Amino acid sequence: MRPHSKEASMLSRELDILMGERQRLLEVVGAAAALIASLDSRALPPTAIKSADLVATTINALSEETLLDALTAVRAEIEDSEPEDGEREGERVVSH
Repeated sequence: MRPHSKEASMLSRELDILMGERQRLLEVVGAAAALIASLDSRALPPTAIKSADLVATTINALSEETLLDALTAVRAEIEDSEPEDGEREGERVVSH
């Protein structure tokens, strides 16, 4: 095998590994987004609020495209939700 061909083969394998890792990370992010969206923060124990806020802040920092990829990975989607108190409309994540 020529050095260039061997190098290309190694890069291809590495790319396959990275794409597999990306898919698993998208599944974790999608599941975390669905979990966070379903939580009632008022019902969380005080010790869990900081962790939930960290997860929510990190998820909110993702690009819309990455978040949609993550939700697709776990078959969840963002739906417009009707305001319950008339103050503002929002979105929620639903799992299928």
